[in-house]
Amino acid sequence: MNNKIKKIIFLVVFIFLLFILVLLTHIMFSPLLNKLFFENYILNISTENINHVFTIDRIVLFSSCSSETTINSNNTTTINNLNQFTDIAIFINNENEDYTLENTLKSVSIKGISFNTTPNLGTPNLYYKGLQDFAKFSVNEENILSSDLDFTVSSEDEINYDEPILFNNCANPITLGYVNSNIKTDYTINNSDSAIRYDGSLLQKCNVLLDDIRCSLSFTIYIENNLGEHFKCPVYINIPLQNETSSIYEGTYTYSYHPNYVFYKYES
Repeated sequence: MNNKIKKIIFLVVFIFLLFILVLLTHIMFSPLLNKLFFENYILNISTENINHVFTIDRIVLFSSCSSETTINSNNTTTINNLNQFTDIAIFINNENEDYTLENTLKSVSIKGISFNTTPNLGTPNLYYKGLQDFAKFSVNEENILSSDLDFTVSSEDEINYDEPILFNNCANPITLGYVNSNIKTDYTINNSDSAIRYDGSLLQKCNVLLDDIRCSLSFTIYIENNLGEHFKCPVYINIPLQNETSSIYEGTYTYSYHPNYVFYKYES
């Protein structure tokens, strides 16, 4: 083999390895970069547009699993349509106990729903979910969010959470339901191993790796107050499955945090 052929082979191998390195870097760091972008998005907005009338004070996420099952005569159970679900509660803070036209809601909507990282197993979807169903598996296909979600804003003392509705003083959170369906189906497990619980432990029983169901999503919340001013805030959600000491394998996993999300004013 002459030197020219050796150089060509070396160049081809080098380019191939470089491509693999770039691809792996993108896979490993893309979710992190997305999160950093959304968490620091407000910092890059001109200061005159930042308005602390509305902020996102807290986000609570509850994760678990559910499935359809068939008990077989041979002491086995068949798992069908194994679902991993995460309920999301987003608390909007209007920064003041004195309610005015400035810090009360006239309209609220969610737009630009996007899955930034999709799971390797299953089919992810986002739904509106009533507060009364938070932290329990409940799916209403009529509430699937394929595009935008417009909330009704109310000043009544009581509201019907079956419909997307918010108190105008920000008293109740925005509640959404993430569901990754059909992670496993027609999967048989032995009943003698241990008692079957219809929660996150099903993932472990069905040999589902958490890395295969990781997901992140984003959207923008739009607000109009009773002065006719318009605000928006991008939100990033990384579906939580584990931390250093616990995971959804134990049954359920709850994560609560205080993000630095600030709504900024814009011209509609």
